[in-house]
Amino acid sequence: MSTEPETTENTGPGSTGPGSTGPGTADGEGGGPATEPGTAEAADVADSAGADGTGGEGDGASTASQLSEAQAELAAQKLERERIERRKAERAEPIAAGTKLSGTAADLLAAVRAVEGGAKPPASAFPDPEPAPRRPAPEPVRPARPVVAEPTAPPAPAPDTVDAVRRVLADGGAPENLASQAAAALGEGAGELLREDPWQLLRVTGVRPEQADGFARALLGPECAPDDERRGRAVTVWLLEQAALAGHTALELPALTAALGRQAVPDADAAVQSALAEGDVLAFQDALDEPGAAPAKAAEGEAEAEAAEESRPVRVLVGLERYALAEESLADALARIVNSLAKEASPEWEPQGLSGSAAELVRAVAGHGLVLHTGGEAARAEPAALLTAARAQGLRAVAACHTPDGRDRFAALLPDDADGAGTEGAVVTLAGLLAGAEGPGRDAEGAFALDLLVLTDAPLLDVETAATVAESLPDGARLVLSGDPAVLWSAGPGRVFADLLAARVCPQVASRTPDPGPLGELVSGIGVGELNQVEAPGKEIVIVPVRDAGEAVHRTVQLVADSVPRAFGFAPGETVVITPGHGGAAGTRALNAALKERLNPGPGRFGGFDPGDLVVHSPAPGRSVPGRVVDADAEGLRLTCADGPVVVAKERVERSVRHGWALTAHQAVGGRWPAAVVVLPGDAAQSLSRPWVYTAFGRAERHLSVVHGVDQALPRAVAEVPAKPRTTRLPLLLRTQVPPAG
Repeated sequence: MSTEPETTENTGPGSTGPGSTGPGTADGEGGGPATEPGTAEAADVADSAGADGTGGEGDGASTASQLSEAQAELAAQKLERERIERRKAERAEPIAAGTKLSGTAADLLAAVRAVEGGAKPPASAFPDPEPAPRRPAPEPVRPARPVVAEPTAPPAPAPDTVDAVRRVLADGGAPENLASQAAAALGEGAGELLREDPWQLLRVTGVRPEQADGFARALLGPECAPDDERRGRAVTVWLLEQAALAGHTALELPALTAALGRQAVPDADAAVQSALAEGDVLAFQDALDEPGAAPAKAAEGEAEAEAAEESRPVRVLVGLERYALAEESLADALARIVNSLAKEASPEWEPQGLSGSAAELVRAVAGHGLVLHTGGEAARAEPAALLTAARAQGLRAVAACHTPDGRDRFAALLPDDADGAGTEGAVVTLAGLLAGAEGPGRDAEGAFALDLLVLTDAPLLDVETAATVAESLPDGARLVLSGDPAVLWSAGPGRVFADLLAARVCPQVASRTPDPGPLGELVSGIGVGELNQVEAPGKEIVIVPVRDAGEAVHRTVQLVADSVPRAFGFAPGETVVITPGHGGAAGTRALNAALKERLNPGPGRFGGFDPGDLVVHSPAPGRSVPGRVVDADAEGLRLTCADGPVVVAKERVERSVRHGWALTAHQAVGGRWPAAVVVLPGDAAQSLSRPWVYTAFGRAERHLSVVHGVDQALPRAVAEVPAKPRTTRLPLLLRTQVPPAG
């Protein structure tokens, strides 16, 4: 590639730049829904739980009033709470807690037993797990015209409720513009609830404990105290929400009490007990197998089995009900999928004309309801071959991808006559499948009208989405989860694909198809912790050393606007810019401003946008779709996205559209571009990890430029900073319901 000789070297990314600034973290993005998950509190809780919260980028400097992508996703998932309330009413008996605890954990469980005995009436502190009913099928939403409108927002709170909340906020000195959010979060009677318990303000996204404390002091006066039971309960729930931003579905009790101590809760144990008693959170006692010990169920005889069970170590977890029920529902649904299919392979499922791991995948799916498939970009050809074979047998088979770009790339792998009559409808987006806008629709019982579902980019599944998918499959249907386990995990809580791989309850097929070329060699090495020097005779990989963030922005603009188009013929819109965080001198905000000024200058007369601007559109909280501005009129801002034309109402532009010349790795995951420019400013050194580097570098199809200002932090991150486990219950729940795969 032709670039300025004094700043560009055609070397492998192990090379270092001439200097870097001091370590730091990028700021979080503010104001828009297409932002990255992770806050300082989420990272703090993650550290206590022994996880790094890889769902976040730019950790450590997000302002409290700013809305992250994961927080937006959590807001969207509040719609599930109505379903959860129905399930709570169906739960009957509390589960029996064990007796092999001492100290704080024993005191906590004793308090829970007292609650169950009638000391306080929390309905669902320890619900008895049972198979969850399948979610009712939503009405299909198929577009009647080519222009796609945004999804209907949840009903707004009643005006009198908002007015009542506004008066309480004014009395407590809180911003009155929080009134609508607080009314929506707390529901009917929100004003009275806030006056009685001011710390309920923590239910509003972006509010921090110190802000809620100030609000409470203004309302309660001398009655406000740090040891107030209401404060302890609210901070407990808030910390678990922050943990969800870092990817945890629950926290171990010691991690939670330690985090409460850092929030100046005098008696952390009492705070947890109070939250349990009120039903705000749930506690779980999970028995664990000691390393090298045989499972308790393998002991001979009933007495021996009971003794072995009692001697097993346990851990006490505390979590929010929504994620607990999602994990239980997912485990139940996966067990049903595994157990409802006959294990004998049918002769017609023999892999005709296939070999290697593609044939192995077909044979595995022939005899099993659930199969995991791992591999990189080139390995997508194997589930494509499976889909082709299944449709040729007359099965109702569909592949679902997380992004429109992924859908198009997967569809390109299918032959035109995959089902004897073309491939229309064979590949859909996951969001379209769940909404009924794409795919075969649902049967009378609310299940997908499918015999086989192949779900790509499986590492991006959060626990609630995975539960929805699994519950929607009919008895006897097969499910294949395919993806690259080395990429960044889901922005939402859980690590479903990694948990399933660890649980070993179903066949796993590892692809033997490597990604080709210098880029494939580079990314494959990163996946195993090695940043290798790679020969790139066609300048597939270029390193651009920089001294500081200002130079990083300058060189990035030069690459996108001049060097890459001149060397490869790619238009600027075909080159993605990826940086670790939204804030900072070389974050997405700074890069977007610089790139727009060079590539599409304009006054921003349409809410800060001009025709031709690259944008990221969030059609629903937690989802980001690249697009381009076309025009604007009385109806709103008109975009063109992979799914077609979109009209964004003018009152929603500010919170659902942002500039998209530069993205973070989480926004880019699931997509591929002809060229990628990965920007590594010095202040991003501490936020780098192997999954981040693997994901960012892997977005390039033909060319990768690395704007390198982190010195030795890059090879160190690849070699020494893997993704740490998130705290989840799914592996244990699966092992109790599904025997290990042979």
